[in-house]
Amino acid sequence: SAMQHLNVDPSEVAKFDDLARTWWDKEGDFKPLHAINPLRLEFINARTSIDGIRALDVGCGGGILSESLARGGAVVTGIDMAEKPLQVARLHRFESDLDIDYQLTSIEALSETLDEEQAGFFDVITCMEMLEHVPDPQSVINACRRLLKPGGELFLSTINRNPKAYALAVIGAEYILKLLPRGTHDYDKFIKPSELARWLREAGFNVQDMAGLSYNPLTEVYALTHDTSVNYLAHAKG
Repeated sequence: SAMQHLNVDPSEVAKFDDLARTWWDKEGDFKPLHAINPLRLEFINARTSIDGIRALDVGCGGGILSESLARGGAVVTGIDMAEKPLQVARLHRFESDLDIDYQLTSIEALSETLDEEQAGFFDVITCMEMLEHVPDPQSVINACRRLLKPGGELFLSTINRNPKAYALAVIGAEYILKLLPRGTHDYDKFIKPSELARWLREAGFNVQDMAGLSYNPLTEVYALTHDTSVNYLAHAKG
């Protein structure tokens, strides 16, 4: 099937399809996404201006970040390979009265369908909590490079691969704290900052900086930190 040739794991897509209806429930399964969204925006806004720029949100899911970027004045394209979250995003876009172009496509397919004039179409690309769900993260980064304007900004977030990240992201969040649906994360797919930095450099990006995203289970507060040992954000320039 065509799915096998894409950089997509069908079981990953199906997993998120089941959860789509709870996406915008701020107290539901996706509560952590709603909680960290302002921190992602803070990370992005501190490093670039999004007003009036063209942004691509890769793995946009139900559209939480896409809508925030649009509210900040960006012209947003959101792409995802899971159909139901995209339907959720499209429905919610009407409720929010925002103009966002949602497409069911992979970033590789998108980068191949754009003609030469459209290559380097986007000023900013965001790819949040998505690289750890695909078989070949480097392929995603290479496609980001093709789609980003020279000097454009790429923002990523993912999860480090070490015993602490396993304990906190998998056992802690999924099983003990029940923050995330069980089976959300596959430890083998977690990505060390050094690996991410290498893939970025190999694709022709300049890595600007990284920041950690920490969660305090007692206060239930998320914060941007210098500790990248579990969840972390990265900024690179094209």
